[in-house]
Amino acid sequence: MQPSAELNTCSAGCFRFMESLSTMFSLFIRRGLCACLCAGTCALACTTALSSSADAQSRPSATPVSPTALAVSPSTDMQETNVSTSTEQLTVNGVRRKLSTGPDTANLFRHSLGYSAYSGGGVSSLPVLNGMADERVATFVDGMRIPSACPNHMNPALSYIDPDAVSSAVAIAGITSVSQGGDSTGGTLEVNRKDPIFSSSSKLLVTGHVRGDYRSNGGGSGASGSITTANDWLSLRYTGSYSHASDYHTGGNERRVLSTSYLSFNHAVTLGVKKDNHLLAITAGQQDIPYEGFPNQYMDMTNNRSTFVNGKYKGDFNWGTLEARGFWQRVDHAMNMLADKGGHTATTGMPMNTDTRTAGYALKATIPLGRKHTLGLGSSFDHNGLNDWWPPLQGSMMMGPNTFHNINQGHRDRLGHYIEWKAQWLPRFSTELGLRNDLVMMNTGPVSPYSWHGMMSMADAMAAQRFNAASRGRTDTNFDVTALARWTPLDSLTLEGGYARKSRAPSLYERYAWGQGAMSTTMIGWFGDGNGYVGNLHLTSEIANTLSTTLTWHDPVNHAWEVKVQPYYTYTHNYINVVRIGTLPNGLSKLQFANHNARSYGINSSGFVKLWNTTAFGMGELKANLNWVRGQDLVTHSGLYHQMPANGSISLHETYENWTGRVEVTLVKAKSTVDWLRNEPRTPGYALLGLGGSYRWRVLTLDASIENLLNQKYYLPLGGLSLGDYRASGVLSPLAGLGRSFNLSLTATF
Repeated sequence: MQPSAELNTCSAGCFRFMESLSTMFSLFIRRGLCACLCAGTCALACTTALSSSADAQSRPSATPVSPTALAVSPSTDMQETNVSTSTEQLTVNGVRRKLSTGPDTANLFRHSLGYSAYSGGGVSSLPVLNGMADERVATFVDGMRIPSACPNHMNPALSYIDPDAVSSAVAIAGITSVSQGGDSTGGTLEVNRKDPIFSSSSKLLVTGHVRGDYRSNGGGSGASGSITTANDWLSLRYTGSYSHASDYHTGGNERRVLSTSYLSFNHAVTLGVKKDNHLLAITAGQQDIPYEGFPNQYMDMTNNRSTFVNGKYKGDFNWGTLEARGFWQRVDHAMNMLADKGGHTATTGMPMNTDTRTAGYALKATIPLGRKHTLGLGSSFDHNGLNDWWPPLQGSMMMGPNTFHNINQGHRDRLGHYIEWKAQWLPRFSTELGLRNDLVMMNTGPVSPYSWHGMMSMADAMAAQRFNAASRGRTDTNFDVTALARWTPLDSLTLEGGYARKSRAPSLYERYAWGQGAMSTTMIGWFGDGNGYVGNLHLTSEIANTLSTTLTWHDPVNHAWEVKVQPYYTYTHNYINVVRIGTLPNGLSKLQFANHNARSYGINSSGFVKLWNTTAFGMGELKANLNWVRGQDLVTHSGLYHQMPANGSISLHETYENWTGRVEVTLVKAKSTVDWLRNEPRTPGYALLGLGGSYRWRVLTLDASIENLLNQKYYLPLGGLSLGDYRASGVLSPLAGLGRSFNLSLTATF
């Protein structure tokens, strides 16, 4: 890019920045005030309910606590990364900022041990922990377990919350406590909104923040903010956000990557009531994504509206602590093709609709048994009801004349219970044992193709007849076991180790995607590989056995350095993989889900050292991390799909008074081990240089960064195939990554 072009880009960025701020204020006025008024009507009812609770000692408003803070539990640092303590965040008058995370909440975990992400839409990447991806990872958003409501998983759980609304984010790879979610084999991700805040006296407290940001590559802009009004017992908060971008450009020749634009809005209102040691919070919100391009899918998202209500209660009693959550969510989702892929009109594209209802509860009781032992008991239930139908396309012989019912009145209900025992046997030795049972019940109604007659629909018509004649109800009874131990032989050395048996039942689409035609199968698949997928009624639950240990060596006095190394091994019985059952017209494969055995192993590591800490030069810190994983299907002997090659980063951070700065190099090895069944592409290695910094002045914080400073061209190892470009050029190639981008963000607090 020429200097004059850069100046023009920056000028355009300033206008986008001001436009995003004005958009944010408009959202506050048009939607936020109405939502606040509606939520305010609930205040008196909630107050009456709480006023009759038993009196106890007063406590401050609840703050998310890492499991490592429990005195009787073994630290799970070998699996857990709590993003809320990362130096990548700043705290300004109670409002934390995350530097250069972008609009995708999944980016908050980018430096966590064992973490990577499948590429998807601009706000919808899919998480991976230790090579286990997507539905193998239990993902909770403010306590809600949200499954993808789409055959291409375009609306994963983390896409329903803006990064600026996140108070804490925790990644737990591999071994997870039974209290941190079942029906998963890869680990757990948790993001939580900020708990309600209250005034320290009866005087009215008004606080909040507003933020605007701009990203040059793709012309991205965004705005977000919150406002809280509270006294010492009642709190009302509104949060809102807006994010937009056009197609981004690659590095090198700065080629435009088609189908990477998006537009997103988020709104939420939280009502909190506190009475002594009891806290009740109710959050209601709505998300609208009018469009979001997916460069590695045949389809794009043309609308996604989510409405939810989420309530939680925390209370301390003489016998222990009780936490209760309940939630409900409705998602209306539509797919078709954006203009990049041919547009969607009455006679073009391919309309696909999904409607889901999710509801559930979670109960957790923590009971101290003396000074050294703690008992945890819990129960949870999740209901997911799904309708997936494809309306006929006017004038099309292939997609008509009837509606294609992909999943008709499907449901997946999970009932789980657990018991957990934590013990501090010696001052330097502790253990954790847990047992969990999950009962997963699934069923779906009869389905139908576009047409029961004609050659074009014959494969789907025959498949529908077989599917409707089959018994479709399924019940999976799964058991999880976790055993952990932590030993600190020296003040500077901690050894942690454990075993976990984790189970996961198949998803609705893995079991019930019935179509056999070339077109219908390619509409199923969240892998970004262009292949077609067929479900399997005979799938059984995955059972993953994981061994892991972590060595943490650190400076116990000045906390000037730390080194952490974590090897692990997982053997998965009945791993849900694929078998090839045909070939598509474009040369890619038609695949069916099948149970195989698989293994994966790897090593994660991280470390930091303080290089200087003086009054004259501030504090300098060097950070590094390295992750490596290898997975293999023991039946086909191919590599497991979407395994990130060896990757890591090294960064230098400087803090001086109100200034912070960083220089970061991201390193990724060439991807040579691939899944040949899915025609997974190999990608070359690359190194990216990034710069960033911030300055705080009174109530303002200015963040600036440059991603991919040298404008390197590279391909994403987990990006799949660039199908948006394939439709335009006829050439299949891996998905290219983001070129150089200048990013600005300004936050004001009050």
